Amino acid sequence: MNIFKSKGERELQSIFESMKINLANNYKEPAHRDRQRLGERAEQLWSERKVNERVYQKYVQLYN
Repeated sequence: MNIFKSKGERELQSIFESMKINLANNYKEPAHRDRQRLGERAEQLWSERKVNERVYQKYVQLYN
């Protein structure tokens, strides 16, 4: 259930879902852009302390 996720975590989840959809449809360039955006946004939200360490580690692992 997503009702207890932070705004930052919901944003990262949205980017990740977009990346998955693009990969499923074989849209490589948009998927690559989403992957790049996921890594950058995860770093930014972590530095601003808008996501906790568990969420940050989860999306960094998905990014790598």
